[in-house]
Amino acid sequence: MAEIRIVTIQNELGLHARAAAQFVQIANTYQADITVEKDGEDVNGKSILNLMMLAAPIGSEIILKAEGDDANEMLASLTRLIDNKFGEAK
Repeated sequence: MAEIRIVTIQNELGLHARAAAQFVQIANTYQADITVEKDGEDVNGKSILNLMMLAAPIGSEIILKAEGDDANEMLASLTRLIDNKFGEAK
């Protein structure tokens, strides 16, 4: 069964290349599969290019869906990253 989290992009630059790279780096430390959805479009959460194609600026609501034994842990880590604005000051 898939684990789901709904989060809001809070950093000023949105889900840009560096933020997407951080997301993918964390996602790839887990075995669970992850998809990220924005406005009805689902992409592979372990692909930088796919994440960037979502064009998720600040304020965007995205849905994280993970499936696998460590899905809950993965989503907790990714939610923390997003809530901490990808480590950006703004």
